Amino acid sequence: MMYQNVFQRYEIKYILTREQSRIIKEAISSRMRIDEYGPTTIRNIYFDTDDMRIIRTSLDQPDYKEKLRIRSYRCAGHEDPVFVELKKKYMGVVYKRRTEVISDLAMDWLAACGETPLDSQIAREITYFRDFYGCPVPKVFLSYLREAYVPRSESDDLRITFDTEILGRETDLHLGSGIHGRRILPEDKVLMEIKIPGVMPLWLSRLLSNFAVRKQSFSKYGAYYRLYMKKKTNFRETGDLLLYA
Repeated sequence: MMYQNVFQRYEIKYILTREQSRIIKEAISSRMRIDEYGPTTIRNIYFDTDDMRIIRTSLDQPDYKEKLRIRSYRCAGHEDPVFVELKKKYMGVVYKRRTEVISDLAMDWLAACGETPLDSQIAREITYFRDFYGCPVPKVFLSYLREAYVPRSESDDLRITFDTEILGRETDLHLGSGIHGRRILPEDKVLMEIKIPGVMPLWLSRLLSNFAVRKQSFSKYGAYYRLYMKKKTNFRETGDLLLYA
């Protein structure tokens, strides 16, 4: 199966109630459908420095921010393929580069500063990032249940996702482990993301306006750090770190 490895798009986020989520799904159903994967539990391991430099910088809301993670769309054993992803955001535009690697090789590459397992531009960029931060280590496991909607028209690049059961933990940092952890959003809330390469379609903009839904910046990793890790990090703060960033 072929996977898209390079993304450049806007990612607009909204915090909804379960009822708002249901209504919006119903409203978009004539134009969009659930993708071929159906509801999927996504697993992520985020990498950071010992003093959490990467997420702290991101929460300061600079024009440029970046993150490194390993992602799997199913329970991944030692020999299963996973995605190593470098995600950057500059002036509101998200740039994501990812490459598929065997799980054990991915962990050796990033956490143990092993050799770059692939000869590709994306792999070299990831290694450069790793070396720049002095071999960041696994810090947080984040999982969530996602429903992704895609247009019924194949010519449209719009994608809308709905995430629930967003959980995080700082132990058992393996993509083959079970799903458990602390809640990042209340059980009755849904994170909706609209992913578009450019301007939002007029019909969708009108729909959101009609339902009085307003965009709200939100970082899952940032929210977990703010809720559960900030007080334990040994550094001197300058300024106010926000949950939503």
